[in-house]
Amino acid sequence: MSIFSDYQAAKELYASIGVDTDTALKRMDEIPVSINCWQIDDLSGFEAPDRGLDGGIAAFGKAPGKPRTRDEYMNNLNTALSLIPGCNRLALHAIYLDNGGETVGRDELRPEHFASWVDYAREKGIGLDFNPTYFSHPMSDSGFTLSSADEKIRSYWIEHGKRCREIGAYFGRELGTPCITNHWIPDGYKDTTIDKLSPRLRLADSLDKIFEKKFSREVNIDSVESKLFGLGSESYVTGSHEFYTLYAATRKNCIPCMDTGHFHPTELVSSKLTSYLACGQEVMLHISRPVRWDSDHVVVLDDECYALLSEIARCNAFDRIHIGLDYFDASINRVAATVLGARSVKQALLCALLEPTETLRKYEAEGNFTARLALLERQKAMPFGLVWEYYCQQRNMPGRDWLSSIDGLL
Repeated sequence: MSIFSDYQAAKELYASIGVDTDTALKRMDEIPVSINCWQIDDLSGFEAPDRGLDGGIAAFGKAPGKPRTRDEYMNNLNTALSLIPGCNRLALHAIYLDNGGETVGRDELRPEHFASWVDYAREKGIGLDFNPTYFSHPMSDSGFTLSSADEKIRSYWIEHGKRCREIGAYFGRELGTPCITNHWIPDGYKDTTIDKLSPRLRLADSLDKIFEKKFSREVNIDSVESKLFGLGSESYVTGSHEFYTLYAATRKNCIPCMDTGHFHPTELVSSKLTSYLACGQEVMLHISRPVRWDSDHVVVLDDECYALLSEIARCNAFDRIHIGLDYFDASINRVAATVLGARSVKQALLCALLEPTETLRKYEAEGNFTARLALLERQKAMPFGLVWEYYCQQRNMPGRDWLSSIDGLL
């Protein structure tokens, strides 16, 4: 049987439970996923790629194939994007600047250092998101940045944050789609902490200064990313989930970013989303895969990945929940990892769009929980893979055989 005939059979089966697959595929092309650029090179960047990572950041593994030059990096990125169907964005870190071989301080960054990325995004027809890089730098060696008690350190990173927002707004103006500029800091203590309040007061003050200049939401949206703990900050993290949630709710100058690996192992970000939506709050998602801790494993189509996309789809909240990726694994091929993780999220999105939500909602409202559970279980046996294969073919991309498109892997 051909992919088209397989799709027609799947289409009829989905129609029997009230789902229009054509509509679902159309929606797939309208919902962006922000692809993290740093999986391609283990978050080395172009600023000083030989420095190494610190600040609670680590890329484990020594798989061959890490790009040695900017050209190799861009070729790998092109390959990855050519295998990820649908509507995409690209998330950059500040260390991916185009400095022309010159040394540029992070407190000296300007939009022109990222002009080549705007040209690249235009060529690809994608939007850009941005991340200040508050780690892997001599001014972060103390373990503190925006919440540092040292005014010189704090001022340096405040200026970095301000300049990154200018760059984010530049992306938004040039590309006609708002850039989400996401702020994550590594600040915290390794062991028992006595004064937990002062660092958070300093962080709030630093953020107030960074966000003082107002940008239209049409060009830039700021998000603040929490974390439960990190390497070297096991006992106390200044930018906790509670801190950023309350900061965003009270200041109304940013939105919270939730990384799926930044919580207790038994916490599920998918269960938190509707609480934010009920209070009118937008959310930025960084989807990764924690294995016992925030290990930033490559995303797979697991229960939580599916649950995240299902919650967004059930609430029709794709305009309020922004989907991004955040993982890096140096133990496997980096291009394949980029593609695999992004495709897993896209497949979760397709599964969510193929859910017979209105029927399930009807059963629930009627109190017919037996029918609700039975339909949920029936859905698991539906041939979403055939719909996915057809979707990839229609977008001129390989389906199940995508790995053979990456040199040397098959």
